[in-house]
Amino acid sequence: MRSARWNEMSPTTRAVVVTAGVVDAGLRAWALADLRNRPAEQVLGPKAVWGLALTVVSSAGVLPAAYLLLGRRRAA
Repeated sequence: MRSARWNEMSPTTRAVVVTAGVVDAGLRAWALADLRNRPAEQVLGPKAVWGLALTVVSSAGVLPAAYLLLGRRRAA
């Protein structure tokens, strides 16, 4: 089964794809900036692994959201 080409998609489908891309890019930028500025002791798991995953894995915002919600220690 082949994927639909951009010009074959409905305007609604195109809007969903663009919106998902924008949300993913924004969350990814926020997560990477937070990871860069956060001390390693406040990150659950190795910072290098989070950084690599956030840089390489395309997840429509799921991986950056997982880092922001679950990958950081709560402030005491």
